Formats: sequence, C-alpha cells, structure tokens
Amino acid sequence: MAEPLVTFEQDGAIGTITLRRPEKFNALDIPMLRALETALDEAEMAEGVRVVLLRGEGKGFCAGGDVEAWAQMSAAHFQVQWVRYGHRVFDRLARLRQPTIAVLSGHALGGGLELAAACDLRVAETQVKLGFPETSIGVVPGWSGTQRAVRRFGAQTVRRMALGGEILLAPEALVLGIVDRVVATGNAHEEAKAWAEKIAERGPLATEAAKLMIAVAEGEESAAATEALASGFIALTGDLKAGVDAFKAKQKPAFSRS
Repeated sequence: MAEPLVTFEQDGAIGTITLRRPEKFNALDIPMLRALETALDEAEMAEGVRVVLLRGEGKGFCAGGDVEAWAQMSAAHFQVQWVRYGHRVFDRLARLRQPTIAVLSGHALGGGLELAAACDLRVAETQVKLGFPETSIGVVPGWSGTQRAVRRFGAQTVRRMALGGEILLAPEALVLGIVDRVVATGNAHEEAKAWAEKIAERGPLATEAAKLMIAVAEGEESAAATEALASGFIALTGDLKAGVDAFKAKQKPAFSRS
C-alpha cells in the first residue's frame, strides 16, 4: 500500500498536517492537493484541536507546484484543474477555524510560499529561502501569490519577488513581515509547537472568533465569516433550542430572547 501523501495527526490540542513527498521537496500535484484537502477536513473536525501546524517532510517545506504535473495540461485544464482547484484548497487552509502555523524548515518557493501565506503565522529556520520565481519559467503565481500574498505582505514586497525575482533568506523575510519568527536550523518545529501550545491555552471560542474578525478586516471571507459569527452567536442562545423544540413538536415557538 502506498504511503499517504499528506497526513494529519493530533497530539492533545495541537494538530499537525505533514506534506510527505520529500523526494520532490513536497512539490504539489493534483493527488497531493486532494490529500491536503482531506487532511484539512480532518483537522477542522478534530475534537479538541485548537491550533494546526503545517510542515513538510524532509529538506523542503514545499517547492511549489510540480512543473511536470501541469506542463502538459491544455489551457482549459490548466485553468480549471490546476489553478482553480489549487485556489480552492488554499482557501480551505486560509479559512480553517483553528489558527495555523507554517513550519518552514526548508525552502518555500512559488506555490510553497503561497501555501505558507495561507497560514496565519510562519516560523522559518535561518537558512530558508522564500520567493515567487514563476516568471522565470514564463508563468505567473496562480494560487493567490498576487492576491492573498499582497494583502498579507504588501504589494511592494510581492513586486520584488514576483517581478524582480528576488529570493529572500528568512532573516530578510522577517524584516519584511513575510515570516513572523526566525530560528536556528533544526528548531522550527520545536518553536512552532511551543507557540501553538501558548495559543491553545487561550479561550478557544474567542480565538476562533478573533481569527474570523481579522479575516473580515483583511477581506479574506467577509460573507462566510459574518454568517459564521452570527450563526455561532445564535446557537448559544435559548432561541435556537426553543425554535428546534417547537419544530419537532409541530408547535409555534415561544421565543424568550434568552
């Protein structure tokens, strides 16, 4: 039986999603994107998980999209099967209910940096390189590198990487706000886990609500976030129970606004 391409594991309040294609530096193809989407669903539904780490197995975090996987696609398939589906999966990561931390123990280039940008926080080891090299091979960032990355890192920083081809080392990326913490080689996972444990000690509902409100302010998902916040508030009231009980009993509900 083939080894899973992406796994989800839970250790108390901390969940870890691991990209497992080290021989390709965890480059993403369609099977990996599907496996990542499944792992994100598992993380979302896991009881007690308050923070999720995203890491890559081996020497790389993620080398981006696997060129061999998309190079032979027709224009139509490239647009729908590659770009749009990749967007859907990355949006799923960005909108996960729990805070997420990208553990950058290896390079994050192209789609790999877009993947890290979809997380809430990023911890990078000092040797890690980050950038958007896509235009060097005649393509453009296609999984939100010109959209979410601009909102989170600033347009000028993305211009330097996407237009100028700059590849940044983690310390410079820290100054520019691309990563949040830089640690010595070999320490990213330990640092990210310690940070996750501190986050997990905070009020879980308040933390999730704060993440949603930040997403609204950032323009990440205003419609879904607004409805989620309102629905969550209503679910905690007596009105919901009164309405459901009346529906089951085929009676008119007596709302108390409690």
